[in-house]
Amino acid sequence: MIALVTGANRGIGREVCRQLAGLGHTVLLTARSEQAAAAAADELGPSVHPLTLDVTSPEDAARVAAEIGERFGRLDVLVNNAAITYDTWQRAITADLDVVREAVETNLYGPWRLIQALLPLLRAGEHPRIVNVSSAAASLSMMGAGTPAYSVSKAALNALTRMCAAELRGEGVLVNAVCPGWVATDMGGPGGRPVAEGAAGVVWAATLPDDGPTGGFFRDGQPVPW
Repeated sequence: MIALVTGANRGIGREVCRQLAGLGHTVLLTARSEQAAAAAADELGPSVHPLTLDVTSPEDAARVAAEIGERFGRLDVLVNNAAITYDTWQRAITADLDVVREAVETNLYGPWRLIQALLPLLRAGEHPRIVNVSSAAASLSMMGAGTPAYSVSKAALNALTRMCAAELRGEGVLVNAVCPGWVATDMGGPGGRPVAEGAAGVVWAATLPDDGPTGGFFRDGQPVPW
């Protein structure tokens, strides 16, 4: 199985790579920095391969798709993990819309761009899975004030998840959103759950059986309200 994980040089993404490699996957660990991707991949072992990828770049998406096609001919798992701007300092009514726009570029358009670029390779995969790493902050039923750029961009990612799942259901491509919970990472800050626990729910969605759910929103394998 060939799996690509974005934003994977640290935090949840790196741990998802580690766990998938432990299950026997060939893992493509991507990061914006070539050096950061290489260093993380070196630490995780020979089945983890670094790729430079800025998810906001159409050129990068096309290049990575071409590289995977040449090297492997298919992709089985796409984990859209890269995300930015947990903007705890902002409120919607006074938000800097340039900050919101930047967050949407990475948190929504990035996954959308990669799904489009990599879909031909996923269609060639044996058990194609797309996992969009989301957040409880994206749940409309639980949403309140604060973190407007992050929450709105992740809510839009959830909507994209639903649409792609419906459009790809007949082809056997399972598409789900996963909330890893509050995890002790650079973005999440101290006090959260261990990174391995948050990553495990992402890996669960990446390794679902062919009759597994699609178009869902999950945390630890259990549904989260939209």
